[in-house]
Amino acid sequence: MQAGDSIETPASWVVAFACLAILSVTYGAPLVIVVALKPIATDLDVPRSVPALASALASFGTGLGGIPLGWAAERIGVRRTTMFGGLMAAAGLAVATIGGAWGLYIGYGLLLGLLGNGAMNAPLMTYVSRWFDRRRGTALALITSGQYVAGAVWPTVFELGTAHYGWRATSMAFGVLEAIVIVPLALIFLRAPPRPPEAGSAGAGPAAGARVLGLSPNLVMILLSLAIFLCCIPMAQPSVHLVSFCTDLGFSPSHGAAMLSVMLGCAFISRQFWGWAGDKIGGLWSILLGSTAQMITLALFLTTQDEIGLFAVSAAFGLGFAGIVPNYILTLRELFPASEAGWRVPVVVFGGLLGMAVGGWLGGAIYDAFGSYAPSFEIGVASNLLNLIVIGFLISRLPRRRPVMRVAA
Repeated sequence: MQAGDSIETPASWVVAFACLAILSVTYGAPLVIVVALKPIATDLDVPRSVPALASALASFGTGLGGIPLGWAAERIGVRRTTMFGGLMAAAGLAVATIGGAWGLYIGYGLLLGLLGNGAMNAPLMTYVSRWFDRRRGTALALITSGQYVAGAVWPTVFELGTAHYGWRATSMAFGVLEAIVIVPLALIFLRAPPRPPEAGSAGAGPAAGARVLGLSPNLVMILLSLAIFLCCIPMAQPSVHLVSFCTDLGFSPSHGAAMLSVMLGCAFISRQFWGWAGDKIGGLWSILLGSTAQMITLALFLTTQDEIGLFAVSAAFGLGFAGIVPNYILTLRELFPASEAGWRVPVVVFGGLLGMAVGGWLGGAIYDAFGSYAPSFEIGVASNLLNLIVIGFLISRLPRRRPVMRVAA
């Protein structure tokens, strides 16, 4: 590949939009628990920490499954792993409705998380990153916005379905929808990406084993994994518990679901800006700005009690946190060889989803212990502050004459 060449073509954007459609569906599945957390707990006669743990296991399983299934996608093709993931996710939603608490854990943790979303989340991020070089941050922001398309569309649907037909029927129906949408999309649109650049050529990235920011590559990987874990703990708390938090304050479940949709809808819009920002100023600086905004707006949840104020804070929280995760992927592609993306991306994404799992479970556990979400949000603010310290350290290692390390890949 010559220095001025680009691998980007119109086909790159067709693939990106197909992945956006797939993730807009599969990201909706965990939201069944978010919307129906209280009805599930009541129906099963268990504390809120039980469905919260199932939600956490889905996040944990998604992150853990992304590592072996990301490896598999690199070898047998992302089309096959995505089709497999769509079927497993559908099976998980079905199993979650028939086995009490353990049905939730197995359905969400093993089938939906580990084998389902684990086959689609990080592997699709890596896959799309191989179709782009000049606007990689924008493309990653687009496809990971599937989370927010799902959040803007599905909570209200799930709230209506739960109210009229119950959470079990709602879960079963969405599982059928997931299978009949994801499998055909993967079969039609997910083909082999452009050939990766050879080591030492333009676009291959740094040489394997080279120091990163003046540090060993694995140390930087550990720090990035720690940073994404710390910022995803606070990210998960409003995302998982916002509807229950609102009903505790006396607002209707439908208004809580609408608030969640507003938060994630704003996140979808702002994520496109954060993708553009990542292409302009680099992944690390974009993470720093987004994480700072997330910490400030999470703190505002502790001081806001009226409904209009919570709608405003929810919208601001969505605008802030939206750019964090895709810019970790962009940072990995900036700092490490292109040939290592297949395993480095899933490992760091696992750190983020582990943080989401801990944050979601922590909110339910602390509520059960204290009868309030306030201590959980306070822990989230502290975790976010630690994230800023880690990212600030990495930024301090960037070359002073070039505030952003840019390596075409």
